[in-house]
Amino acid sequence: MYNQLISKKIKMAVIGLGYVGLPLALEFAKHFSVIGYDISQRNLKLLQNNIDPSNELGEESFKNRDIIFTSNSEELREAGFFIIAVPTPIDKYNKPDLRPLLSATLTVSNVLSPGDYVIYESTVYPGCTYEECVPLLERVSGLRMRRDFKVGYSPERINPGDAEHSLQNTIKIVSACDEESLDVTAKVYESVVTAGVHKAPDIRVAEAAKIIENTQRDVNIALMNELSILFNRMGINTFDVIKAAATKWNFVPYTPGLVGGHCIGVDPYYMVHKANELKYHPQMIASGRFVNDSMGGYIAKQTVKKLLSNDLPLLRAKVLIMGVTYKENVSDIRNSKVADIVKELQSFRVAVDVVDPKADPHAVEEEYQIKLLSQPAGKYHAVIVAVAHREYVQMTENDFKQLLDPKGLVVDIRGVFKETIKELRYWSL
Repeated sequence: MYNQLISKKIKMAVIGLGYVGLPLALEFAKHFSVIGYDISQRNLKLLQNNIDPSNELGEESFKNRDIIFTSNSEELREAGFFIIAVPTPIDKYNKPDLRPLLSATLTVSNVLSPGDYVIYESTVYPGCTYEECVPLLERVSGLRMRRDFKVGYSPERINPGDAEHSLQNTIKIVSACDEESLDVTAKVYESVVTAGVHKAPDIRVAEAAKIIENTQRDVNIALMNELSILFNRMGINTFDVIKAAATKWNFVPYTPGLVGGHCIGVDPYYMVHKANELKYHPQMIASGRFVNDSMGGYIAKQTVKKLLSNDLPLLRAKVLIMGVTYKENVSDIRNSKVADIVKELQSFRVAVDVVDPKADPHAVEEEYQIKLLSQPAGKYHAVIVAVAHREYVQMTENDFKQLLDPKGLVVDIRGVFKETIKELRYWSL
């Protein structure tokens, strides 16, 4: 298979061209002939004009690449090596939503031929590839795994907004349904990952490895969020505590904050789902999720308390929230916990304005029914710096004074301005 790919006798297809699929497709297109497949017509129009819809990659990333972008599934028949990199979100009940994954699997099933490879990159619970995806591939194609086609799993490790830990310099986990396909899959990924690959002994091991990467971070951040709530009641600044504790060589400086996005805020629920199937209640994972999912409401309530302590009637209160993306310096708004702050403040009848230089206003309104302003409007009683975008980190106390009422409050979720704000009222986690 590798020789056929490198000689371009067979094409590679990447299904799903978001944060994960697009950089992967473009990197592979340096060596192989690639079909980039996506169902979003809006995104395809941008991609065909060398524009990354996620604003992560520049125009130079598209140059000298052997790649076409299409939504025509018939063109996938030219491929023999399929990589599925579609989102795996959760539903409103925090249950795994496998519809995008199974839809992409169905698309590949309809064009699958003997000798083909199907590799999954989407984050799933351990066992999902064998339990959900393979049966669909076999039923629709009429083929059998191992005998007729091969299946592998290589969890994505793309970190949006992080130029240091790129696809090329981050070790890639690979796994497959047998030794032969594992060797082929490893060789294919080694062509683009200079850091090398780690061969997992089983697909379920690779699935589990991805889940615990983010579950570990989720639980640790939840611990710091819970401690920040306790320290706040004691009148102790959490970031001062972390700075002091970090002088010990084995202390890991996790910090409190909002936990949203498509990884840390989602992946642990896939593990909870699998645990429930096995009739086990994962107390630590579930507790971590509860704490982190509660932080938006907590921040809003603390803001309201401080407004009331300043003798301000809430019906006259006006709050500016700066940042709505799930983390700094990205345009991704998926599972943004800033929306929880907005909703909680509005439940107290507080007027809320939201700005963000990175987010797409139309996407924000469609997803969260929040109208972004192009710039702040007037004076505010509180400014909540929810996302530490570069544009915000550069602000001075005078900049906040221009936005705030003389008795106004700066709420600094990430503790960015702890040493900057001296005269204004200030609170952080």
